[in-house]
Amino acid sequence: MSGHGHWQMDASAPELYERYLVPAITSVWATDLLERVVPRRDESLLDIACGTGVVARLAAQRGHAGRLVGIDLNTAMLAVARTKSSTIEWIEGSALDLPFEANTFDLVLCQLGLQFFPNRPPALKEMVRVLKPGGRVGLSVYSAIEKTPAAHAFVQSLDKYLGSESSRTKRSEHLSCTAREVGAWASRAGFDAVNVVTVTKQITFPSMLDYVRFQLTATPMAALLKEKDAAEGDRVIRSISADAASRLDPSMMDGRLTFPQESFVMTASKGAHADERSGVPRAHISRSTSV
Repeated sequence: MSGHGHWQMDASAPELYERYLVPAITSVWATDLLERVVPRRDESLLDIACGTGVVARLAAQRGHAGRLVGIDLNTAMLAVARTKSSTIEWIEGSALDLPFEANTFDLVLCQLGLQFFPNRPPALKEMVRVLKPGGRVGLSVYSAIEKTPAAHAFVQSLDKYLGSESSRTKRSEHLSCTAREVGAWASRAGFDAVNVVTVTKQITFPSMLDYVRFQLTATPMAALLKEKDAAEGDRVIRSISADAASRLDPSMMDGRLTFPQESFVMTASKGAHADERSGVPRAHISRSTSV
């Protein structure tokens, strides 16, 4: 990704995702997740909601020699993943009904996918099911959108220019719950030794204009502009960009757009552990900040 030039929106959405969003955002969180779970070299690893496969690919680049599998519902994303690695197994399938036998994997990872699952408890139970006894899980999920200033400014500007329902898709990327609730979901699903950390990373885009243009041309939110011609669409993008920029601290736009992004990052192991005295699942909750 260029640190200064504008992004060129001249490819398919999955290709643009891989070209720009992977280096700007998902590789940041993939690195964080792998450093927390520390995969052992010969473990079997499943990457759920893998997208273009950055988590599994990064594990392979770090010398992982065990079985690596990525699964996602999006055919186009998997097509890009296959161009990036022919040694990783790429499978089209649902997190709610994983096509694997019980006790198959040593490690299950799910980066920034849980928020999109239509039914999270069954998805977490499926993770437990396919893990071997003593297996581990690591997942990350965006916290409340207010904790990520650029995204929050963007949805407010969307609502202003395109109507109150226009930001629904972007808002759905973020959970409105607490870290403790995420830990409780995992405990109820059957995970043990649940640890949830609130993590903040600094994310950089070339500009607010590039951030908004990507959102409205290379994601499902492109549907918001489908009735507009190219010139009108560009005018809307520039208006939303200017309005969103006005809502941010100027220090976030010193040459480039740089803003904090917050996620919950959970690690756990297979098992069941609840506090029998209170009936409340045990989960360790903490906070960390990274730059």
